[in-house]
Amino acid sequence: MTLAKIVSELGRFLIQFLVSTGKVSIFAGQALSYIFRPPFYLREIISNVFNIGYLSIPVVGLTATFTGAALALQIYSGGSRFNATEVVPQIVAIGMVRELGPVLVGLMIAARVTSSIAAELATMKVTEQLDALITLSTNPMKYLVMPRVLAGIITGPILVLVADSLGVFGGFLVSTQSLGFNPNNYILSTVHFLTAADILSSLVKGASFGLIATLMGCYYGLNSNHGAQGVGSATKSSVQAAAVLILAINFLLTALLFTA
Repeated sequence: MTLAKIVSELGRFLIQFLVSTGKVSIFAGQALSYIFRPPFYLREIISNVFNIGYLSIPVVGLTATFTGAALALQIYSGGSRFNATEVVPQIVAIGMVRELGPVLVGLMIAARVTSSIAAELATMKVTEQLDALITLSTNPMKYLVMPRVLAGIITGPILVLVADSLGVFGGFLVSTQSLGFNPNNYILSTVHFLTAADILSSLVKGASFGLIATLMGCYYGLNSNHGAQGVGSATKSSVQAAAVLILAINFLLTALLFTA
C-alpha cells in the first residue's frame, strides 16, 4: 500500500468519525432539550424507569458482589507480599466506589438496555411504526427517545449505589469469612476512608453512563437500515459505541475529578 493510499484511508476514516460525532452530538442535544419541554409522557417515563432500573438490579447486584469479593482476594494476595494486608478494606471500598461500581453498571446497562432499545426502535422503524407516530402528530424524539434518556439519567446513579454497596459487601463477606478480618474493624476502616467526594463522583458517573447507554440505543435504533440485517447491525453497533464511550468518558471524568 502506497503512502498516498494510507493517507487517503486515514483521511476518509477521520471524516467519517467527525461526521458521526457531529450527528450523535446533534441527536443528543435534541434529546436533552425535549426533557424540559412539554408534553411529558409520564407513563412512558415510569415504564422505562422500571425496565431500565428495576429489572437491571439482579444482574448489576450479582456482578458487583462477585467483583467485590474477587477484588478483596486479589488485594489480600498482593498485599501479603509486602505485609500490607490491612489495606484490603480501604482499597476495596475506593476501587468499587470510584471505578468498578460505575463502570460495571455502565457496561451492564450497555449490554442489557442499549441492545434492547436499539432492537426495539429499529424494529419499529422497519415495521413503519415510526411513520405511524408521525402521521398521528406524535414526535418520535419526544415520545420514544426522551423517556428512555431521562430514565437512564435517573436510574444510573441508583444502580451505581446498589453496585457500590453490594461490591463493598462482597469484599466484606470474603474478608471476614475467609481472610480473618474483624467485621467491626473492617466496617470502620471502610466508612472512615471513603469521602463525600468519592460517593458524589460515583453518582455523576452513573448518570453519565446511563445517559450514554440510552442515547446510543436510541440513536442507532432510529437510524438503522431496513430489514432484519439492519436491526441486527443497529443492535451490535449501539452496544459497541456505548461500551467504548462509557470507558472513554470514565477516563475523562476520573482525570477531571481526581487530578489536580
